[in-house]
Amino acid sequence: MATMDTIDAAILRILQQNGRIANAELAEKVGLSASACSRRVDILEKSGVISGYHARLSHKALDYRIMVIVHISLSGQFAKTLTEFEAAVKLCPNVLVCYLMSGEYDYILRVAAKDLEDYERIHRDWLSALPHVVKINSSFSLREIIDRPNVGV
Repeated sequence: MATMDTIDAAILRILQQNGRIANAELAEKVGLSASACSRRVDILEKSGVISGYHARLSHKALDYRIMVIVHISLSGQFAKTLTEFEAAVKLCPNVLVCYLMSGEYDYILRVAAKDLEDYERIHRDWLSALPHVVKINSSFSLREIIDRPNVGV
């Protein structure tokens, strides 16, 4: 998207708070007609600024009480090695986030587990079975301070 103005930013802030808001209500809040607001939202979607809509679930309410930050080292960073690891890690349903990193570790994952026994299962059945893994370092979150779904606009 070439340029965003203050109205686009307001639309994005409101949609981040309530992705199910009716277009007429959104238009009223940002001071546009319903058709003009709808056109702007469509442009924001087509340009990729809005990449989708989803329900944000509570891990705790779903009984996933442990968040684990997992650092993974691979046997090398060859293209085939990375591709095989990334394809396999995408299959693990407990991996919420996976980043390819620079620095000491090759990947950092955020993993949700119900309890320590569940994480032991995930570690044994999934993480240890990922291709080319030579080292796994797990850190357990004591308390979540902030988990923003998006950057500020």
